[in-house]
Amino acid sequence: MNTPDTDPQETAEWQDAFAALIASQGAERARHILSTLAAQARAQRIGWQPELATPYVNTIAVDAQPAFQGDLAIEERLASLIRWNALAMVVRANQAYGELGGHIASYASAADLFETGYHHFFRARGEGTGQALTPGSLGDLVFFQPHSAPGVYARAYLEGRLTEDDLAHYRQELTSPQARTGQGARGLCSYPHPTLMPDFWQFPTGSMGIGPISSIYHARFMRYLTHRHLLDCTGRTVWGVFGDGEMDEPESMSALTLAAREGLDNLVWVVNCNLQRLDGPVRGNGRIIDELEKLFAGAGWNVIKLLWGSDWDGLFARDTTGALARAFANTVDGQMQTFAAKDGRYNRDTFFGQNPELARLAQGMTDEQIDRLKRGGHDIVKIHAAYAAAVAHTGQPTVILAHTKKGYGMGSAGQGKMTTHSHKKFDETDLIAFRNRFSLPLTDEQVTSLSFYKPADDSPELQYLHARRQNLGGYLPRRFSDCAPVNVPALASYAPWALQADGKEMSTTMAFVRMLGNLLKDTELGPRVVPIVADEARTFGMANLFKQVGIYSSVGQRYAPEDIGSVLSYREAQDGQILEEGISEAGAIASWTATATSYSVHGLAMLPFYIYYSMFGFQRVGDAIWAAADQRARGFLLGATSGRTTLGGEGLQHQDGSSHLVAATIPNCKAYDPAFAGELAVILDHGMREMLVAQKDVFYYVTLMNENYAQPDFPAGSESDAVRGCYKLKSYSQDGDARNAGDGGAQTRARTQPKATRAAAATAPANVTLMGSGAILTEVIQAAQQLAEQGFRVDVYSVTSWSELARDGLASQTLGTTPFVAQQLHDSHGPIIAATDYVRAVPESVRAYLPSGRSYTTLGTDGFGRSDTRAALRGHFGVDAASIVKAAQEACAGARRGA
Repeated sequence: MNTPDTDPQETAEWQDAFAALIASQGAERARHILSTLAAQARAQRIGWQPELATPYVNTIAVDAQPAFQGDLAIEERLASLIRWNALAMVVRANQAYGELGGHIASYASAADLFETGYHHFFRARGEGTGQALTPGSLGDLVFFQPHSAPGVYARAYLEGRLTEDDLAHYRQELTSPQARTGQGARGLCSYPHPTLMPDFWQFPTGSMGIGPISSIYHARFMRYLTHRHLLDCTGRTVWGVFGDGEMDEPESMSALTLAAREGLDNLVWVVNCNLQRLDGPVRGNGRIIDELEKLFAGAGWNVIKLLWGSDWDGLFARDTTGALARAFANTVDGQMQTFAAKDGRYNRDTFFGQNPELARLAQGMTDEQIDRLKRGGHDIVKIHAAYAAAVAHTGQPTVILAHTKKGYGMGSAGQGKMTTHSHKKFDETDLIAFRNRFSLPLTDEQVTSLSFYKPADDSPELQYLHARRQNLGGYLPRRFSDCAPVNVPALASYAPWALQADGKEMSTTMAFVRMLGNLLKDTELGPRVVPIVADEARTFGMANLFKQVGIYSSVGQRYAPEDIGSVLSYREAQDGQILEEGISEAGAIASWTATATSYSVHGLAMLPFYIYYSMFGFQRVGDAIWAAADQRARGFLLGATSGRTTLGGEGLQHQDGSSHLVAATIPNCKAYDPAFAGELAVILDHGMREMLVAQKDVFYYVTLMNENYAQPDFPAGSESDAVRGCYKLKSYSQDGDARNAGDGGAQTRARTQPKATRAAAATAPANVTLMGSGAILTEVIQAAQQLAEQGFRVDVYSVTSWSELARDGLASQTLGTTPFVAQQLHDSHGPIIAATDYVRAVPESVRAYLPSGRSYTTLGTDGFGRSDTRAALRGHFGVDAASIVKAAQEACAGARRGA
């Protein structure tokens, strides 16, 4: 709050007194006095609080900078070479194939931020030769700004991890020699994608906002592993290099207070504040660094502002009146961007020409010297000081707000320009200017031909580069997948009651929680199981786990819970196993991703079970789930209260009719909609063995219901069919001949009947086949019973996974084999009716793979949901037993007319 100074002399006296206090008693005493006065001001309710934004200068003063531990000249030369190779890679790709795209300006602004980390701070997985690593260290986790991927590739080229031919196939993943022949150059993907380059990229950050929240929960998960004595992660740091424009994403900001609350001093963010988004300034009419400082400081982070390079130190030293700080405080980012785009003469006239004080500071400087005044994010010495302070800080996460220029060094071709983000082409003059700007050892012909440059292996530059990385444990980014398998207990040991349910009533959610509780008791697998909820544990009947394994809290439990006398009382503990993430599906899925990729990131296989309202999964955080898929996650997502009619009273926003449709689009997601506890048990057992024993890079989405109904015994011998997506449940007829799928005799008899008899049966109007899944399978069974009473012969099939059937069908077309669903339905007859609690597009996905010549009718819950009873909702959507009966009757009547 700015108020007029009614007594300047008194103000000066206060200022002099405070300066004397600092001089005589030091900063600690000064801070105590300020805190005391602030407390008194609040007590007196004068309506004042300290400004969260500090002056627009570096947080670390010159005299507080540690000595630079490196060869500055070599590091600057290496950064310049990597800049060139990154630029050449993108420009060459676009000269040859104009549609490939690529980005130069983002890396140009972040190059020194990356390189300082590479040379001094980013520790890799492996054994280092210096004191920075202990033997067997797993190193740091580094989240790279996605648009800077060309720079990461360019460094890997100098390291010998990528070849010149690899760089020449940037964004050419399908036409590269390796893709076509299995040998030679590999195609380099656009952004960090572990699925596409599984030995290289560790974290997918290409979707803005996902990287920041993921880095926070990875840092928290490392604390979780340490506190539970599963893996010692002390001394490891999570680094995240992100853009200032990316901070507008809600995911970027949503977990800042969690990081502070948990005291994650193993987390360092570097926000590359080049002041520019894709189309223009981030905050053209304000200052994004001031805004971010307030945001992070208010959230409880340690904030380090890295604004001005060493060239400014002399100017600040000569500025005894504070003219520079005042000028910066009155310069908005839109103008600061213009300063970046213009030359030294413009900056002399426009910035230093604002008043006589600034003009005097610039006296004696040439226009070129003014043009080359560095912002802090381009000064390796200043960056080193900020990074060193960040890793030394304890008790809080740290954010470094690094002031840079987008397109730094691109000159008139792109530095600071509105169009710089999409700038991919340079003429000869611009290329030579770039060469001269960074003193690159390239001839004019090498420049204009965009030749990649790599010094000799015995050159000082490469020897230095390799020595620094060896001292820090090796090269990165690098992804590992080696991990010891984890034994899974026999299904009969934790879910025999599910396989032999004997008609007991329960919901599949209840069945899952019971299985989970038993798995947690297993001596080998149990400690690796991580239950995750978004503040809905009691909703899902998981309160009994509070006492059994506890809720993780980095500080334990500092209070006596209200329900302490209850057998289901709330219990937090530092070694607690449940991750309860509050009302944040974004946070919970980030936690799940950290756990589900632990096998790769930490070399320790963990098994996460994240259970949530299914409507708030793929539809709400689908982008984060897609990123987890890219990171090759292994674990279970449990969509509870699934289906559009199972959560009757909640209404439209809570009723899920489409999650299976979305899940089917993710290649390594296996989605299941089991109706019965036995099916669920078989699916969970198979999934655990596939992920923990066979170590396949897949994850499972399994929907659960909250509806209680009788649970039948699981038919022996149908386990494989259930996993593949479909098995025969029963046959119904008027004479009471209902046969379980386990009775193979009926199928054998059908196959051994004369062909003429079988053909007649196939066209008989009294035959009908019903398929159903999840919550609607009980309606299908009721419909089958009613149809049997009317004289129909009915075959009922339980579809555990529509998407697995569809994938198999698509694969069968390529292989020229019979689709599995067609094989399953081979011995059934008549029209086929399929009903689910999801939109009709879900059962429609298998239409092309059904036996030929059979009519197919799908029933689903298209449209918005409503609040009412299950019976009313199922009637409304036409998926209840009566609707299924009607559909079957009409289909059979149509078959008769067609015959």
